[in-house]
Amino acid sequence: MKSIYVGNLPFAFRDADLGKLFEEFGEIKSAKIIMDRDTGRSKGFGFVEIEDDGVALNAVEQLNGKEVNGRPLRVNEARPREPRPRRF
Repeated sequence: MKSIYVGNLPFAFRDADLGKLFEEFGEIKSAKIIMDRDTGRSKGFGFVEIEDDGVALNAVEQLNGKEVNGRPLRVNEARPREPRPRRF
């Protein structure tokens, strides 16, 4: 399974909008817009998980740089999450 980072999203985008953008390439497992925990507003990026590596790579190639609502998307394979120190 591939996790794909999608940046420079329109702030009005929601999970369903992100999912629709990728569904034309094949079946997706999940689509999640990252929201600011304090304001509840979109941070302008999200992640999509796709089971089929070929579908994922095709989606990255086709969507990277594509304009959506006047914003060029940044789409690439997500890097593994780095460990963060715990807050107390």
